[in-house]
Amino acid sequence: MSKQLHVTQSGLQHCKPLWYGVYCTLTGLHLANQLIVSILWAVLLLLASAQLQGQTPTNQSSLTIEQIMQGEAFVGYLPQGISWSEDSKSIYFSWNPEGDTLRSQYQIAATGGKAQKMTVAAQKARAGRGDYNKDYSKKVYAKNGDLFLLEVSSNTTQQLTNTIDRESNPQFSGDGQHIVFTKGDNVYSWHLNSGAVTQLTNFKKGKERKEAGLPAQQQWLEDDQLTEFDILRERDREDELRKEQREALQLKRPTEVYYGKKRLSNFGVSPNMRYVTVRLTTSADAKRTKVPDFVTESGYLKDLNARAKVGSPQDTYEMGIYDTERDTFYLLDTEQIEGIRTKPSFLYNYHTGEEAFQTEYDNAKEVIIHGPYFSEDGKAAVVVRSMDNKDRWIMLLDLEKGSLTTLDWQHDEAWIGGPGISGWNFYGGTMGWLPDNKHLYFQSESTGFSHLYTVDVTTGERTPITNGKYEVHNVQLSRDGAHFFITASKEGPHEHHFYRVSTKGGKLEKLTDKAGRHDVTLSPDKKMMAIRYSYSNQPWELYVQETKAGAKMRKLTNSLTPAFKKYDWRAPEIVRFTAEDGAKVPARLYRPKKGAKGGPAVIFVHGAGYLQNVHQWWSSYYREYMFHNMLTDNGYTVLDIDYRASAGYGRNWRTGIYQFMGGKDLDDQVDGAKYLVEELGVDADRIGIYGGSYGGFITLMAQFTKPGTFKSGAALRSVTDWAHYNHAYTSNILNTPVEDPEAYRKSSPIYHAEGLQDHLLILHGMVDTNVQFQDVVRLAQRLIELGKDNWEFAVFPMEGHGFVEPSSWADEYKRIYKLFEETLK
Repeated sequence: MSKQLHVTQSGLQHCKPLWYGVYCTLTGLHLANQLIVSILWAVLLLLASAQLQGQTPTNQSSLTIEQIMQGEAFVGYLPQGISWSEDSKSIYFSWNPEGDTLRSQYQIAATGGKAQKMTVAAQKARAGRGDYNKDYSKKVYAKNGDLFLLEVSSNTTQQLTNTIDRESNPQFSGDGQHIVFTKGDNVYSWHLNSGAVTQLTNFKKGKERKEAGLPAQQQWLEDDQLTEFDILRERDREDELRKEQREALQLKRPTEVYYGKKRLSNFGVSPNMRYVTVRLTTSADAKRTKVPDFVTESGYLKDLNARAKVGSPQDTYEMGIYDTERDTFYLLDTEQIEGIRTKPSFLYNYHTGEEAFQTEYDNAKEVIIHGPYFSEDGKAAVVVRSMDNKDRWIMLLDLEKGSLTTLDWQHDEAWIGGPGISGWNFYGGTMGWLPDNKHLYFQSESTGFSHLYTVDVTTGERTPITNGKYEVHNVQLSRDGAHFFITASKEGPHEHHFYRVSTKGGKLEKLTDKAGRHDVTLSPDKKMMAIRYSYSNQPWELYVQETKAGAKMRKLTNSLTPAFKKYDWRAPEIVRFTAEDGAKVPARLYRPKKGAKGGPAVIFVHGAGYLQNVHQWWSSYYREYMFHNMLTDNGYTVLDIDYRASAGYGRNWRTGIYQFMGGKDLDDQVDGAKYLVEELGVDADRIGIYGGSYGGFITLMAQFTKPGTFKSGAALRSVTDWAHYNHAYTSNILNTPVEDPEAYRKSSPIYHAEGLQDHLLILHGMVDTNVQFQDVVRLAQRLIELGKDNWEFAVFPMEGHGFVEPSSWADEYKRIYKLFEETLK
C-alpha cells in the first residue's frame, strides 16, 4: 500500500478505489498538515489491511470466523448423555462448564440445586444399562466385562463375576430365577439362589473333527488279528466297556455345534430358557479401501483401513435356533416368505431381448433378521429385511419348527426407511409386546408417514395408534403397559414434543409445550422427565418436569459462555417456496437488517441427505448457523433448505431422489435461488452456494449442471462419484453400479465436470475415511484434463470427515468467506 501513497507539499490531489482499499495521491501538502496526513495514513492502512484479509464486512459484524469456529469452546459445552438414578431422585449427564480438556460426568438432584462433578468411585458404583425383573425390584447389568446385580430398594449392588473373560448382555429368565448372559460365543445361566452357572450352548469355531477310517489294507489286517487271537478280542471289548462307563458318569452337556468361519452375534434366549437364537454371519471378504495418513507421530506414512465400495460383495446372514430340550440346532427357513423372490422394478429398464421379463429370481433374496422379540409367555417375533432394501416383514416365529408367519409386509420400490423403521439394515426398529401377550407394536410408513401400530398376532388385525401428516420419532412403553410415551412432530415438522397415548389408541396427550425440541428421558418410575431442550437460537440445556401436561419445566444447567451470550443470535424465519413441480419446499431464511434488494445471497446445503435442518431447535450445524449470522450481518441473505430427501416430511419427500441424486434435490436449490430473486429482490448474479458432504456433492452438481445459477460455490468433503462411496447408504438410493449404472452416471459430479463455468472452491480433509480424499483427487485430475481454470483446491492434512481442530475450521471458512466476498460483492 505504501508504494501507492505519495506525499508532497502541494496537498491532497485525488483518491480512487484500489482493490478493497483506497489509492490516494497527496501533493502540495503544507508541513503543518503532516499530522492530518499521518492520521489519514494510519486509517487507510488499517482499512486496506483488514479488507485484504477478507474480514471487514460491508456492515460490521461483532463476530469473527476464528471466534465462532472454536465450536463448544465459544458456545459452551452443552449437557448430553442424560440418564437417571435407579431411585428417580438424581439425573446424570456429561458436561464441561469449566472448559476443561475433557468432559466429565455430573450429577444433579431432580429437585434442583448445583450440579456436582462425580468422583471416579461414584462413577464405578453407578449402575449401567441392563434388564429388570418383572416387579422392577432387581436390575442386572454388565460393566467393564463383568456382571452386577442391583437391589433397587436398598440400592445395594452385588458383583456376580470378576473374570478376564467378558460377560455381556445379561437378562432375567421368565421366572426371574436365573440370569442369562453371554461369554465368548456361548450362552450361560446363573441361578440367583444357588449361584450355579450352567452352559446352555456349546458353539465351537471351525469344523467337527471326525475319526478317519483306516485304509482298506490296514483295516483287513486289524480284522484278521481280532479273528485269530482271543486275548486281543477280550482287550478290545474291555476298552469299549470302560469308554461306556466313563460316558455314563459324565454330566449331560449341550451338543457341540460347529460354525466354521462364520461370526456369531445377536444372541436371544426365550423366557423359559428352552430356545437360544443366534445370528451367523458369513463374511464376503470384500476388498476394502485404504486411506493414507501423512502427518503421524512416527514420521512415517500410515495406511488406515477403511470401508469397501458400493456394490462390493456383502456379508450374508442366517438365524440359528438351539433347542436345549431336544439338544438340536437348526436354521430358520426364509425360503417361503411371500415376496422373497420378487425382483425390483428398476431392473426392467435394463431388460433386453425378445423374451419376457422374469419378475422373480430363481433363488430367494438374501435377508437379515432382527430379534427375536419375546413376549412374557414365550411367543417370538422377528423383523426380516431384504438386503436389496426393498422389503421388510414383521413375522411371528415358531421356535420349535423354525417357521415364519407374516404379520405385516412393507414393500417400497425405492427403499424401506423412516423413523423407527430401519437404519441401513442393521436396526430392527421400534418393536415390542403389550402385556396381554397378544399384541405386538411397531412402526410403519404405510400411510406415507412413520406411525405407531399394534397387531393382534392371533387374528392379524392391525390398529393404528397414531395417524396424520406427521412422524413418530421415539416410542417407549409404560411399565404397566397401559400407555405409550412418544416423541412426534404433530405440531408441525419443525417442532418435536413429548406425548402420552393409550396403547388402545385415541387422543395424544401433549406433555411439553414450549416451541422447539424436547428430547425426554423418563425417570425409572415414569413420574419425572429429564428434558434436553433447545430453540432455534437457544442451545441445549437440561430441564426437569413432572410427567403431566401443564407442569412447569425447570432449568437445571447454564452452559453458555459470556462471549456467546454477548451476541444477539437470530431465530431464522421458516418459509416455504414453491418448487417447479409444485412442491412446497421448507427453508430457514436469514434476512439482513437493511433489506436485501439488489444484495448478495448464499444458499447452504446441509449434509447427510436424509437429515433435517429446517426446524426450531439448536442445529447440529451450529458452526454454520453462527456463520450465517455473520454473513447476514455483512449484508448477505442466507437460505438454508430442507430439499427433497431431507428427514421430517414423510416417505415421498425421503425417496424423492431415488435413482437420481442431483435431481429434485438440486432443483430445490435452483428454485430457492429463484425465490431469493423474485420474492426478496436478491441480485441474480450475486448468489453463492456451499455445503459439506452431501451438501458438497449438491454444490458440485450445481456448478457443473446449472451454470449461471450460482456465481460461486464451496464444496466441502464432497462425494464426487457415488460408485466410490459406501454400500449401506448408496445402494438404498441408487441400487448398485453393476445393476443400475445409469443412476450412477446421472448422479455423480465427475461425469458432469465439463459444465463448470462459475467459481468453485473444493475443500477436503486428507484422512477422511468416509468420503475419501481419493474422491476429490480424481475430480481434480478431471478438471485439469478439461482445462478448467476457475477452481481452487484446499486440503487439510490432519482432518477426517468431521473436522476437529478449530484452526482447520477457521481456515476452511475464511476461504469460503473470501470466495463469497470476492465473487458476490
